[in-house]
Amino acid sequence: MLWEMLNAARDLGRVHDIASVLIRYGFGSFVRGLGIGRALESAGKVLHWQHTEEYIKLDTPQRIRRALEDLGPTFIKLGQILATRVDLFSPQYIAEFEKLQDQAPPVPFEDLLPQIEEDIGGSIDDIFSEVDRQPLAAASIAQVHKAVLKDGTQVIIKVRRPGLRKIIEADLRLLQRIVDIAESESPEIRRFHPKEVLRQFNQSLRRELDLAGECRNAERVAANLADDLNIMIPKVYWQWTGERLNVQEYIQGIQGRDLESMEKMGLDRKLLADRGTQAVMKMIMEDGFFHADPHPGNVFYLPDNRLAFIDFGMVGRLTEERREQVVSLLYGMINHAPTKVAEILEDWSDNIYTDEQALIVEIEAFVDQYSSLSLKDLSLTAMLSDLMALLRDHKLILPADLALLIKAYITLDGLGRYLNPDFNTLVFAAPYIQKIMLERYRPEAIAKRGWRNLISVADLLSSLPKDLRKLIRASRKGAFQVDVTVRHLDRYVNTMDNAISRLTMGMVTSALIIGSSIIMTVKGGPELFGLPAFGFLGYTFATVGGIWLLLSIWKSGNNR
Repeated sequence: MLWEMLNAARDLGRVHDIASVLIRYGFGSFVRGLGIGRALESAGKVLHWQHTEEYIKLDTPQRIRRALEDLGPTFIKLGQILATRVDLFSPQYIAEFEKLQDQAPPVPFEDLLPQIEEDIGGSIDDIFSEVDRQPLAAASIAQVHKAVLKDGTQVIIKVRRPGLRKIIEADLRLLQRIVDIAESESPEIRRFHPKEVLRQFNQSLRRELDLAGECRNAERVAANLADDLNIMIPKVYWQWTGERLNVQEYIQGIQGRDLESMEKMGLDRKLLADRGTQAVMKMIMEDGFFHADPHPGNVFYLPDNRLAFIDFGMVGRLTEERREQVVSLLYGMINHAPTKVAEILEDWSDNIYTDEQALIVEIEAFVDQYSSLSLKDLSLTAMLSDLMALLRDHKLILPADLALLIKAYITLDGLGRYLNPDFNTLVFAAPYIQKIMLERYRPEAIAKRGWRNLISVADLLSSLPKDLRKLIRASRKGAFQVDVTVRHLDRYVNTMDNAISRLTMGMVTSALIIGSSIIMTVKGGPELFGLPAFGFLGYTFATVGGIWLLLSIWKSGNNR
């Protein structure tokens, strides 16, 4: 499997870079386990198996974060996705992943200009009266420049880095192969569901590469919040927007982290926290389409205590059914219904080997801890953090959309407390919970669910004869098969195959030694070096076989 990765010469240098960085930060055993080091050295790429001295001073989460930083844009984005998986990683890991800043050295504007003019279909001087050559921000995917349209409107030009897709595609290929090897070789890594995380990362990164997709997300949120005059979403200029370039309205406001300027402008921090949270809660609980990263860097504060949200590259989506499940979970946690909470968590997870009774006991204690508190004393961040720790203990993994939702809740709670130390997200969530619970049991809603279930049952019954007929026909033709897959059986088969090969070679070597000894006692026949030729050749082959056998055993021991 690994040699398939190395067959692509275009990726060989990148594999070497990845292996070198991992070794530098003390993950040499992981590189050896994947077989990357051995294969690279066979391909003529020499690795130096020494880690940096400073690595000794760092704990594992810090080393992983530093390695991701050194590996470049794709891996920094991967770390940001890992920061959303609070159900997989402990707070120490999440804290380190959150430090991964999406910053990169800017590309000179002259290098961007040909791509910009190709995308807008003409010279920038025909559209913009002024373009700032120095970027406002430079990230791993794109960089932003301020500009002015011919009519005097201030805008920003967001440009994707040239040649980026090719680099990212190569990194994604390598990540897929590394994940395949790691999951097959390491039970410890399998616990983190690397294939699921990589699938989520793949989807997120490909969406972020499409700068027009970000604008579609922004317009959808703007339409959902059209009635809220306190929230502003930048206008998109679609005539100059595409996959590699977008042009949006320039937001002239105070950045979310600049508390000093907020005080000077006389803005009400408590009111800003309330309005921002109200908007995000509506996105999540009513619309099912929300800004998944509402941290202070993606928020601007405007006069009259208004807010602007920017950067809709990462958004979350929740179906109506999922929103009802989230409400049921929160309702059960607040109103002491541990069995309901356990049922929802088990439905979300794919772990069929959970000890349900132990889970219910722990959830009972968890619910008792929080149901005794009044709503104003509850902390959503603490409650969700404790719930995620419980999930990790029972190896329950959340679907990607829910992991993103919980991360958004925690980020939103942090933003609210940043503005107002007395802020409580649950105070804003409570009315939505009550509203959705009441609507769920309205006669019209019950009738709608009943009708939907009735249609599903009718569809199942109507297709049953056809499905049975297909099953019987397949059975008569001998085409009915049951496939049983035993996980990692191939690895054990290979191990047995190697053991049998060594045993066979040992038996052949022993037979050659015994046969050659007998031939040596027989006079006559051809000779080599004064010895019977067949006896001499038998000893020679026995020696070669014995050396091969010893090397095979030694190599097998090193691999283990």
